[in-house]
Amino acid sequence: MKKIKILYVLTVLDKGGLETMLMNYFRNMEKSQFEFHFLVHRNQGHYEQELLEGGAHIHRVSSLSFSIKNFIKYKKELDDFFKKNPFDIVHVHNNSFGYYPLKYAKKYGNKVRIIHSHISALSDSKKKVLLGKYLNKKIPLVATELFACGLEAGKWMFGKRKFEVMHNAIDVDKFIYNLEIRNEKRKELYSEKSINLVNVGRFNIQKNHIFLLEIFAEVIKINPNYKLFLVGDGELNQQIISKIKDLKLEDKVQLLGLRDDIPEILQAMDIFLFPSLFEGLPVSLVEAQATGIKCVISDGVPQESILIPENVTVIPLKNSAQQWAEKIAEIHNFERKDVSDIIKQKGYDIKENAQKLEKKYKELIQQYKKVPPLSHPNENQ
Repeated sequence: MKKIKILYVLTVLDKGGLETMLMNYFRNMEKSQFEFHFLVHRNQGHYEQELLEGGAHIHRVSSLSFSIKNFIKYKKELDDFFKKNPFDIVHVHNNSFGYYPLKYAKKYGNKVRIIHSHISALSDSKKKVLLGKYLNKKIPLVATELFACGLEAGKWMFGKRKFEVMHNAIDVDKFIYNLEIRNEKRKELYSEKSINLVNVGRFNIQKNHIFLLEIFAEVIKINPNYKLFLVGDGELNQQIISKIKDLKLEDKVQLLGLRDDIPEILQAMDIFLFPSLFEGLPVSLVEAQATGIKCVISDGVPQESILIPENVTVIPLKNSAQQWAEKIAEIHNFERKDVSDIIKQKGYDIKENAQKLEKKYKELIQQYKKVPPLSHPNENQ
C-alpha cells in the first residue's frame, strides 16, 4: 500500500505549544500508512532529531520578513519547493501567513490543502496585524479545508465560515497525578517546603511574562514561602532576566529552560499561572489541568480551554498585579485528584484524536481524487 504523503508547514520545530501538539500526533499516528514531511522557516529546532529518527523528512525555506528583497526570495523558495515536491496533503500551521505556502501548493496541484488556526489575535506590529487580517480574507481562495485548535481561534481566522476543530490533544496517561513523582521532583527542584507556581510557555509578548513577574512580586509580599518556575525560552529571555533582577526575585524565580520532563515538573507544582494576552487553545493549560493542578488564568484565554472548572480561576487582564496576587493567595490546602477520565471525556486524549485525524486524512484523499488538476494556476491569486 502506498503511503499518504503529508507536509506540515510551520515556523520552527522547537518546544512551543503548536510544535508539542504536532509531536503528540506524530508519535501516535501509523507510520506504515503515512509519510511525514515538515517544512520549517528556521534552523535546527528541539524536536528535529526525534522526527528524523522516526522517519520524517525536514525541509527549510527562509524566514518571512517585511523587506521587499526577503519577500521576493521567500516566494521564489516556496515556488521552487512545491514545484519539485508533490504531496497528497499539505497541512499549514502558520496562521494568517500560511496563505503563501498554500498559494504555491495550489499552483502545483496539491489537492488537499489545510490551513490550521492556532491563535485568536496577532500581537506584533500594526503592519503585521493589518496584513494578517488581509490574508485571513484570502485564505479560502487557496485552502480546501479550514481547521482550528478551538472555536475562538477558528472564528478569528475564518469568521462565519465553517471550520473543523482539531483538539490540542495530549498523552493523558503521562500527566495522571502521582504523589511519588511529585515528591521526587520537588526534592530535585529544592522546592519541598515552598508553594510552587509555574508557567510553561514561549518567552514572547503573548505570554505576558513581565506582568507575571509583577504578580509574583506581589504574591511574596503576602507570603514569602512561594517560588516561581518558568519553563520555556524565546526572544524575551534577556528582558525577563532583567525584570527578575529589577524586582530582586533572583532567589525566588528559577528559569528551567526548554524541558522534556514537563509532566514531572507539573506534578511538583501547586499553581499554574497563565496571564496570557490571548490564546488559541493552549496545550500547556490542558497539560496542567490533566495533573489536577490549580490554574490561575487571564480572561485572554478562551473559556473552552477550561476542562476542570473547579480547578481554574479566571482573572481579568485589567486587574492589577496586587489583585492577581490576592486571588492566588486564597488558593491553599486543596485536595489533588486524578482527573484523567475527565480530560479524556472532554476529548483531549491523543490516542483517540490521532485515529480521528488519520481517518480524516483518508477521507479527504478519497474526496479530492475526483477533482481535476489545475491547468492554468493563477499566479496573482
